[in-house]
Amino acid sequence: MATIHVVGAGLAGLSAAVGLSGGGRRVVVHEAAKQAGGRCRSYFDPTLGLTIDNGNHLLLSGNASALAFLKTVGAPDDALTGPEEAAFDFADLATGESWRLRPNAGRLPWWVLDPKRRVPGTRARDYLAPLGILRAASGKRDGEGGTIGEAMDCEGTLYERLWRPVLLAALNTDPRESDVGLAATILRESLGAGGRACRPLVAADGLSTAFVDPALAFLARQGVEVRFGRRLRGLGLAGTRVERLDFTDEPILLAQGDSVVLALPPWVAAEILPGVAAPQEFRSIVNAHFARRPPAGSPLVLGVVNGLTEWLFAYPDRFSVTISGADRLLETPREELAHRIWAEIAALHDLAPEPPSWQIVKEKRATFAATPAEAARRSRAATAYDNLVLAGDWTANGLPSTIEGAIRSGDTAARALRR
Repeated sequence: MATIHVVGAGLAGLSAAVGLSGGGRRVVVHEAAKQAGGRCRSYFDPTLGLTIDNGNHLLLSGNASALAFLKTVGAPDDALTGPEEAAFDFADLATGESWRLRPNAGRLPWWVLDPKRRVPGTRARDYLAPLGILRAASGKRDGEGGTIGEAMDCEGTLYERLWRPVLLAALNTDPRESDVGLAATILRESLGAGGRACRPLVAADGLSTAFVDPALAFLARQGVEVRFGRRLRGLGLAGTRVERLDFTDEPILLAQGDSVVLALPPWVAAEILPGVAAPQEFRSIVNAHFARRPPAGSPLVLGVVNGLTEWLFAYPDRFSVTISGADRLLETPREELAHRIWAEIAALHDLAPEPPSWQIVKEKRATFAATPAEAARRSRAATAYDNLVLAGDWTANGLPSTIEGAIRSGDTAARALRR
């Protein structure tokens, strides 16, 4: 029986393995770490005494690939939680204002005509600004349409209170320098698809509980073997085929019908597969966690304007904060960050100024930089080798580095091998 080797057990690799299982070929997953999930997993933090995610992730009800993946692997019905309608809470630390953005369910955006549903201080016509992004991206490949800053006006109340925080969170890059093609895909699949596609969803019990554990259980039921502690250090290439996988412990010789899915971070893939097109510039994210139960009625997700905090997550047992495009904070002492962030949380929720137990997680290469230059460097799933395909949120899946993009890339890799 032919074997498909999936190298990497992040969400892209797990998605590919799920898509390939049950297809009449043996599937084996190899992972260098001791656990699956990559950058989307949960772990116990002894400082907090809590299980946390290594990064906070907000999904939307329009993330079709992610939701289909959860359904396929049999994730719990409450794996993702969120409000019953598209509703986004915001607070401005500079003015003390708070508001709730409420897009209507259908595609026709009549909600912008209702002052109670839109951002305070904005007019209905202000919401036409993103049309410039869609026009600039029309008919262009990612990396060819220019930047958001060239396509729309990146200033004013609506930009600072909506477009900047939303686009920065999605792209993890300053919107002014970000690729319009990636932004256009986000807009088309979220606000452009109506409120039904914009309901915010959070893995309140952890990313591993929602995505990783159900996927591993599904693969076990399908007879897929997952091998941990297996680091790939090279490929044996001959002509148009991969003939050998060189793991640190032992090589694996590939039979004529065997195939490989390489689902590794871009910098690792570039070392393993010389000449592969991959992003070379990255952006960081800072996450902060505080062992304090949020007060009753706290918004599950709160967008924060004019603060260091950008998105505040109120999990059942803790507050968590995400700061995107955070290269400027990498050298800031962790204790300073914890006190500054907690001061903002305390002000928003009228809490004591002394921070509870905290943890700061700085991820230097959290995502590729979503600039036109880096977007143009993304590889497609197919390679120059007949039995090798690529997967990963950095590959050309039309989206920036997101859970949806990672899972979609795994689906694409699986389809490529099935063909």
